Amino acid sequence: MKKAEISDVTLVKQFKKGSEEAFEEIISRYESKVFQLALRFVRNQEDAEEVMQDVFTTIYKKIDGFQGKSAFSSWLYRIVVNAAFMKLRKRKQSNTISIEDLAPAVRQFCMERENLFHERSDSLASSKELRDMLQGAINRLPRQYRAVFVLRDVDGLSNQEVSEILQLSIPAVKSRLHRSRLMLRKKLQRYYDDFTDKRAMVGVTQTHAQVA
Repeated sequence: MKKAEISDVTLVKQFKKGSEEAFEEIISRYESKVFQLALRFVRNQEDAEEVMQDVFTTIYKKIDGFQGKSAFSSWLYRIVVNAAFMKLRKRKQSNTISIEDLAPAVRQFCMERENLFHERSDSLASSKELRDMLQGAINRLPRQYRAVFVLRDVDGLSNQEVSEILQLSIPAVKSRLHRSRLMLRKKLQRYYDDFTDKRAMVGVTQTHAQVA
């Protein structure tokens, strides 16, 4: 039987019996996915690589923790999420997500805000201001909402997959996703209002200066 035809469960059983080759196959199957998911959270290649190393080290040491109650991939991704948040706590820096990565509904809201920026200001920094607002808003989402938002809206996983990874019911996933989107929109609207107020104040100041 070819390696590609061997199920994850069979590989795990082989690895539990001491097969290093089975573990290497697990790495081969999932290293790219683990790296990409980690990168969604930490937004830094070096940190994502460290998270990936931590994840596979954890799997190697704690493979007995996988009982087969859910898909192996769900158990694996849960480890990735935990490792990524641990890295973020240690780093204590803002991580960013591009507008292009977001779900259509949120992306549309962001693009609407960007269009209004251009309508109300000829500043070349408008788009950067929007990106900064977006990055800050996502970074400030509470952890439990942020995890659902990134997995569902950024990484594109299904409600079922997110449910298994975070060990939440599907209704809880939907509820947290809805809340995270509302919080993000609210934060972005507030930042947008603050931005336009500041631009208006700058315009008034410049006008007074010219008159004087």
